[in-house]
This record gives sequence, structure tokens and C-alpha cells, in this order.
Amino acid sequence: MARGRTERGSRRRTRAASVVVPFPHGEPGDRLDLVRFVPSGRSLALGFAIVAAVLAAYWGARVTSVFAVAEVDVQGAPPAVERDVRVVAGKALGTSLLTVDPQAIEDSVRALPSVAGVSVDRAFPHTLVVKVAAERPVAVARRADSAWLVTGAGEVVREIAVGTERSYPRLWLRKDVAVRLGGRLPASFAPATRALEAARIVRLPRRVKGVRTIDGDLILVLRRGPELRLGGATDLRLKLTVAGRVLPLLEHDTAYLDVGVPERPVAGSSLNS
Repeated sequence: MARGRTERGSRRRTRAASVVVPFPHGEPGDRLDLVRFVPSGRSLALGFAIVAAVLAAYWGARVTSVFAVAEVDVQGAPPAVERDVRVVAGKALGTSLLTVDPQAIEDSVRALPSVAGVSVDRAFPHTLVVKVAAERPVAVARRADSAWLVTGAGEVVREIAVGTERSYPRLWLRKDVAVRLGGRLPASFAPATRALEAARIVRLPRRVKGVRTIDGDLILVLRRGPELRLGGATDLRLKLTVAGRVLPLLEHDTAYLDVGVPERPVAGSSLNS
């Protein structure tokens, strides 16, 4: 009996705790006023006019000279590479910046043998910005009356006039060696180009004039100072780093410095010693 009263009392408390919030109404018979949330015809007309004006302005900018490319700004390239990049990217001159395809221009510039990387950006109102990472040549390859700049990987990046670019070491090619712009030197020249690249990276205190290979051993010929005997084409940076530290300590009449075993560099006053 007590249990029944308890259950009825619990139900009464539960019902008493329930609260019903009625939806507000106006006067009897009034309808919910939603009209005030609907834009007026004047507002709709103004909105459509603004959208139409924006689309018309965009279309006009695409087909007129408002944003026409008037300048190509090439950044990060040496003068010779810059000229080549301007020839390629300059085809966009007069075209609206809105219709320029940066990816297409990047692909065309990247196809140049002297370019390692490129990015193209728009600089409104009239400038196309081309940022270039140029290939770094390490030597001049000479064959008869022709010459090319080549990279540490042996890539042929540019044909040059014979006698120019005198700051680069020379690699002498036989007349029957085929050279193609954008291609690579024969694999037999790879150790020499890698050695020249390593010499550039470690910044030898003496300028390299050329490279010779005798029985697979590399020899760098310096413009002033002893020849550098590197042995095989391994650990080139280590060997040349050691050579860079030892060279300033040598006597003026030193004929060679052998760093084939970099832990034990050897110098001699006679090439035959």
C-alpha cells in the first residue's frame, strides 16, 4: 500500500516538474509574419546588379589591357640565363594577367638547360614575376672550335664562344665526342665534373685550371701552385677539404699534393717523387 502511494506521488512530482513553453501568438487569428524576412524586390534587383557589375568587370579585365603584362621581372638568374628566360616568358607580354597560365610558363622555362627550377607569380597590375634557380656550371668543355658550360653532373647547359668564361676549368674533348645542348657528357667525364663541383663547394684557396685522369686517378691542375692528386673518385669533398687546409702550409716549390688517402696527405717537390 505504501509502495503504491509512493509511486503515485513520484508521478505527480514528475508531472509537476514538466514545463510547457507556448509559442508566442499575437491576437487570436493572427498569422506568423514571415514577410519581413523576405528581401524586397528593390534589394534583389540591387544584388543582381552588383553581381552583374562584378562579372562584367572581370570579363572586361580579361579581354582588355587593364591588367595586360607589360613587364617580365626575372629574379635569381645570371645575365646569360636571364636573357633566355626573358625570351620564353616574354611571350606573355600583352596578355592579361588573369589569363596567364603560370604552370605553362614554368614548364617552358624549366625546359631550358640552364634552369634548375622556376616559379611564376602575378604582380598586379602589369608585372609577371619569374623566380629562377639556375644550374651551376663547374667547367667549360672544349672540342675543337666549340665550347660549352657543363655542370657537376656533366649536363651541357649552354654553348659559349671559345675563349670566354675563363674563370672555369677546362675539359678537353676529342673531336669524335658528341655534345648535345641539354644532354650530358659521356660517362667517362663524370668523375672529373664531380671533382670540379666538389672543389667549388669546398672553396679551394687556389683556382683550378683543368683536370687530368691517369689510370683512373684524378689530378686537378691549379693555376698557381702544385697539382692535386685525388686518387679515385671517392670521398672527393673530404679530400679537397684536406687539400684546402694543407695548401697554405706548403713551400712555394712544392710540385704536388697527394690527398688520395686524406688521413695522410703527402707533398713533394718533384712530380716524379
